[in-house]
Amino acid sequence: MIVKKNRVALILGDPAGIGPELVAKLLAEKKNVADASVLLIADRAEVDRGGEIAGLPVSYRMVNSPDSISDAEPGEVLLFHHRGDVTGPFARAVASENGGAYTLANLKLALDLAASGVVDSVCYAPLNKASLHQAGMTQSDELHWFVDYLEHDGAISEVNIMGGVWTSRITSHVALKDVAGLLTPEKIAISAQLLFNCMRDAGQKDIKLGVCGLNPHNGDDGAFGSEESEIIEPGIALARDWGIPAKGPYAPDTVFVRAQEGELNAVVTMYHDQGQIAMKLMGFWQGVTLNGGLDFPVVSPAHGTAFDIYGTGEARVGPMQAAFSLAKEMGGS
Repeated sequence: MIVKKNRVALILGDPAGIGPELVAKLLAEKKNVADASVLLIADRAEVDRGGEIAGLPVSYRMVNSPDSISDAEPGEVLLFHHRGDVTGPFARAVASENGGAYTLANLKLALDLAASGVVDSVCYAPLNKASLHQAGMTQSDELHWFVDYLEHDGAISEVNIMGGVWTSRITSHVALKDVAGLLTPEKIAISAQLLFNCMRDAGQKDIKLGVCGLNPHNGDDGAFGSEESEIIEPGIALARDWGIPAKGPYAPDTVFVRAQEGELNAVVTMYHDQGQIAMKLMGFWQGVTLNGGLDFPVVSPAHGTAFDIYGTGEARVGPMQAAFSLAKEMGGS
């Protein structure tokens, strides 16, 4: 039997933030890389700087080609020095065009390697949207930038994971006043299917998926909103016709209580903050973001670049470690 290698492309994220420090702390735990070969795509000086901040020098082997990861053994960390076309120093603890351009260049290379099968998954430390936009990114977020760069035409959704609870959402970075008009039964079903498939690909066996309502108390039988009966319930029925074990709609103010108590482990929400507020309250320093629907796993911690603690050595590695573990789980054999 041929055993597939588990090869992870690892990106430092924005150099002005805590990403390099997190990567140093991640790689210092040898058990994290024992079952995978890692390709660091980064400026060598930034890797070393992250190790200095963390007080944990990063051990790696320099390579002249990213394709070298194909022959790497589990436990090896390879560093391919890469800055794209960026020259000059990076600003620290602030958004900058140079930082954004460097991040995009490294992400492009990682995506190319994953699309061609050289690596099995991509894991990146926190990005900064202001830096990315200064560098020319026009999309609302990195997921939609990934989609355009890869010319991906399938269903997508940001999937957030905190402990054993997974969420996806129908709408994301849009004004709250526009949410109801963007909902359709098909979007409900597609989001439920995408979340179910992501969990199954990550090795989840007992998937208990609930769909959230939109209005307080699910609209109280139409007293203040009919989206539950007219859109969300037909969407759940369609998902079940597709073989997805979706239930609901559940009232928005109690659905995550059900998840905390184990009745559900997957929740489809209608808009960004409906899920994000609950997930971050449940465990901000454990959250992971999966860019769901792409042809290979692309994963990151759910928090941001934390410019306010750059250089202090205080960054918590938990979410980065969880993201890396998920990348291995979904990308490995």
